[in-house]
Amino acid sequence: MSMSISSFEDLVTVARQQAEPQRLLFVFTRVELPEDCTPEQRTRFEAGVGGVLTPLACLDKTPEELGAFDELLEESRQFLQDWTIVFVAALSGKNGRAPTSEETEAPLNNMVESIKAGTVGVFVSFGFDGLPVILSAS
Repeated sequence: MSMSISSFEDLVTVARQQAEPQRLLFVFTRVELPEDCTPEQRTRFEAGVGGVLTPLACLDKTPEELGAFDELLEESRQFLQDWTIVFVAALSGKNGRAPTSEETEAPLNNMVESIKAGTVGVFVSFGFDGLPVILSAS
């Protein structure tokens, strides 16, 4: 999906338009201050800059199961009170069949490991407000 995504609704629309059925993978994260932070890092973090992304929970859905971002937010609150950024990737199906939840397990684990390693540029990301987030390395 190399189309410009400017909203959650764009993401769902693009996923629905793909030749093969998709399953969207979500990793909810929170920005936290690392335990071994320096005083400068703490000051920057308190000013809203920096921190590390900690994966908290994963979810997978077909585009057809998704409505507006508010619905995803509502669902996320059932298992997670406090998250900062959700990362999204698409997994393409084969022969007209979307991937099953079981088939998303390894890709979701890979997403979690990528996020822990700070490799997030390959994912679409949204803040708690449903707006796309552009992350920069600091």
